[in-house]
Order: sequence, then C-alpha cells, then structure tokens
Amino acid sequence: MDTPAEFLLSAVRPEHFPSETLPEVAFLGRSNCGKSTLLNCVTGQKGLAFSSSTPGRTQAVNFFRIEGRLIFVDLPGYGHAKAPKHVTRQWSEVIDAYLLERKSLKMCCFLLDARRGWMDADLQLKEWLEFHQRDYVVVATKVDKLNQKKRYASQKAIREHYAEGELIWFSAVNGQGVKELWQAISKTMVN
Repeated sequence: MDTPAEFLLSAVRPEHFPSETLPEVAFLGRSNCGKSTLLNCVTGQKGLAFSSSTPGRTQAVNFFRIEGRLIFVDLPGYGHAKAPKHVTRQWSEVIDAYLLERKSLKMCCFLLDARRGWMDADLQLKEWLEFHQRDYVVVATKVDKLNQKKRYASQKAIREHYAEGELIWFSAVNGQGVKELWQAISKTMVN
C-alpha cells in the first residue's frame, strides 16, 4: 500500500525546522539501524528517504509530509557514524532541540536493530525520552536476519528493559510490522 508522501526539507539547525502545523512522528535510533529504510517501506515509496549501508548518512533532520495530515521526521542516528566528532556533536544538539521543543511531536518510533538489542546509547535515549515524557514505541528492525531461536533471544533481551510497551517487529524485506506501526501511529494521533 503506497501512502502519498513528499519530502519537505532538511534542517541542520532548529531555526530551519518547518512551522508546526501538523502532528509529527519522529524516527530515531542508532546509526544504520534502518530508519530511512523503514520510512521508505512504511510509505511504500522507495527512495523517499535516502538509505545506505554506511552508518551516519542521514546528517540532518528530514521532514516528510504524509497524506497531507502528518509529518514523519527522520533524525540522524547516534553511535557509530562515519562523520567527524564536531559534526556528530552538532547532530546531537539539533536532535535535543527537536525532541525538547517541538510541541507538534506526538510520538517517537525508537528503532533498535533486533540483532544487537539495547546498547548503552539506546538505554540513555530511552531514559531521556521517559524523563521528558515523550511517548514512544520500540520497533525492532532487521528481524528477517534472525532465525527463530535468535529472534526469541532478541525479544527476551529487549523486554528486559522494555517490559510493558508496544514492541513492533519490522522487516523491510517482507513488510512485517508495517500494519502494526500504522496502527500505533493512528492510535497516538487519536489520543
């Protein structure tokens, strides 16, 4: 199912963010966890968000209008990005400003690579989101790369730090999790 989506703009500083006219859903996670790939899959528009196997390719906050009724926001990844330290520090500042100040931000999709689970930086971001009372759902990506035994172990490990929240298993290869993610987004937009 294709969802009409269009690229709005890239922002490298908070003053470049668009005006807050529609509810926003932010996609965040470590570098190379599959944020851009997920956006392309969820909208059914290959190439909407640039994806790469090289960590750190998303270097700005990218805004996409979805069906004229909401905005998807692709945030730069954290962790192992192939970028200079001063650039990743700038990403951190713009991400913090976005997450702290956007009144139109209704939900965060927190992506974890299912093969790796929680890492220290992920747990810090999780604590930050909870401290600042930002709603989020965890999306375990790249599940197609796990056999049944590893998938069970991954789910158990993720649940150690996320016992109660909604956990969506996602695969860009077969589209698993797309419907569930749209349901979670729709539920948040109604509340």
